[in-house]
Amino acid sequence: MISTLSKKHSFDLVFDTQRVFRLILEAMSNPTRIVNIRQCASALFGDQPTFLALAITLLDNEVSFNTCENHALTAEIESLTLTKKAGLEYADYVFVSNPNKIKDVIERINCGTLADPHKSATLIIRNDGEPGCLLKLSGPGIDGQAEVRVSKTVSETLQLRDEQNYEYPQGIDIIFVSSSGDLLAIPRLVAC
Repeated sequence: MISTLSKKHSFDLVFDTQRVFRLILEAMSNPTRIVNIRQCASALFGDQPTFLALAITLLDNEVSFNTCENHALTAEIESLTLTKKAGLEYADYVFVSNPNKIKDVIERINCGTLADPHKSATLIIRNDGEPGCLLKLSGPGIDGQAEVRVSKTVSETLQLRDEQNYEYPQGIDIIFVSSSGDLLAIPRLVAC
C-alpha cells in the first residue's frame, strides 16, 4: 500500500490521515459546522481526491465499501486501502458521486440493529450544490435546535433518510463532501 501511494500521491499516511480524521470528528461532533479537507486532499491525484482522502483515512482491511458502480473510484480505493468491496446492503462505507443514486442507496444500506446500532453504514456523498435550503437540526452535538444553510442534495438526502423511519437508535451517519473539500457530517441521531 505505501509503495503504491508514494509513487502516485504525496498524501502522508500518518499526518494527513490524522488531520482528516480530526476534521471528520470535529464535523461529527458539531453537525452544523463545515470543515475543509482540501489541504490534505490536494496531495492526492485523480478525479475525486476528497473521496480518496476520506477512504484512506476511514478504510482498512477490517471494513468494506461500495461506490455505487463507480468503477474508477472502486479501483483507486482498493489499490490505496486494501479494503474489500461489498454489496450496498453489507458495505460499512458507501461512496455516492451521483446524486441520482441516493434514494436507492438509502433504501438499501445497513442501518444497524437495535442491539448494535453502531454497526450501521456511513454514507459519503459528493455535494457540490450551492447552500440555498435552510434546515433546522436537533440532536447530539446541538444545543436545542440549530439552523444551517445546505444544498438541495443535503436537504433531499436528509428527507429521504428520515422517511426510512429508523427505530431509535438505528440510522445512518452521513458525510457530505464537496470537490473543494468542504465537509458536513450529520450523525444518525441528528434529526431535521
